Amino acid sequence: MASLFRKIINDPVYGFITIDHPLIFKVIAHPWYQRLRRIHQMAFAQLVYPGAVHTRLHHSLGAYHLMCNALHELKNKGVDINPEEEVAAKIAILLHDIGHGPYSHALENKLLKGIHHETISIKIMEVLNRELEGALSLAIDIFTNKYPKPFLHQLISGQLDVDRMDYLTRDSFFTGVSEGVIGYDRILKMLTVHHNELMVEEKAVYSIEKFLVSRRLMYWQVYLHKTVLGAEKMLVKIVERAQELIQRGIAVKSTSAVFDFFLQNHDKVTSIEDHLEQFCLLDDYDVLSTIKNWIFHEDVVLAKLCQCLVTRRLLKVKLSATPFDEAWIAELRNRICREMQLEERDCHYFVFGGVAENTTYDPKEEKINILFKDGTATDISRVDNALIHQTLASPVKKYYICYLNS
Repeated sequence: MASLFRKIINDPVYGFITIDHPLIFKVIAHPWYQRLRRIHQMAFAQLVYPGAVHTRLHHSLGAYHLMCNALHELKNKGVDINPEEEVAAKIAILLHDIGHGPYSHALENKLLKGIHHETISIKIMEVLNRELEGALSLAIDIFTNKYPKPFLHQLISGQLDVDRMDYLTRDSFFTGVSEGVIGYDRILKMLTVHHNELMVEEKAVYSIEKFLVSRRLMYWQVYLHKTVLGAEKMLVKIVERAQELIQRGIAVKSTSAVFDFFLQNHDKVTSIEDHLEQFCLLDDYDVLSTIKNWIFHEDVVLAKLCQCLVTRRLLKVKLSATPFDEAWIAELRNRICREMQLEERDCHYFVFGGVAENTTYDPKEEKINILFKDGTATDISRVDNALIHQTLASPVKKYYICYLNS
């Protein structure tokens, strides 16, 4: 019987996490889910914050734990959630990140052109659903927002979902960046449902403010920290160089058969269905071991980029509120080309730029609705609160340039 099933996992952030249903345990025990142990949650953030070595599996279990708490609170407030919906919502949050590839967002669209991790997650869920004889159908409906109780989907993917609550809490814990600490327990206590939509009780407004402020601070202090940004862009350049060499007929072998397949065929794989088995063997270790091997490649550009990343002699990164001077960039390119004896067409691997942008709260997208005691609901940006309305709803844009510093 499901009620007699119980496993516990000791988590450094929340303490004990309880697995209380055999179907949930089957999902966690599946090799495709276990692959998340081998994908870091924060890619190269560990180069700045050495403690940030937690994985997608840690985050997935943490989000599951918060989902359990959220469902418990909502049921205590009289929200109609039956046992099947409860198990399905828990499975949906467990699997929300299962489609992430190695180094997560850093390599999105590089190994599989035009195929996003959300699409891969759904395809993996569909395969697992067939293996489990349809037991995940309801979880898939909730995940894809096709179930007639949208608040269940909003707990998984929304402005105030348990995914964000866990990664802020967990990432601040492992980085030691206290600015990311949020009052997740109070927010969960204040969740409610009104007209089938997820909302927050009026008295939680300040906790939501803190949540949004923490998100903004974590983005610029951690996720978009210039060194983290530079390292991730270097990884992208390494993969791009390898793919360019392959297209030119130059041998570039990976240390891993699965990584090799996606490197050689990144522009040919238009559908993931036929390659899920291979994709679910791919992780950070395939990429990193290959990069270590490429330090000895005959191509100067590939070897230099790999050596710099492995030894943490990273490209220098500058941030600016305005675009960089084109004459200065041209001077940089000329110097690097001269010093490395590169052809002009290869200089972009060592001097490149872009724009980093973060919008903490966009009221034009899904909103955080505050439910007042009189039964009315208002988007938080319209509550008498200048901080949210004037500051956090505005996007922040920063220009960056990465370059080899002699």
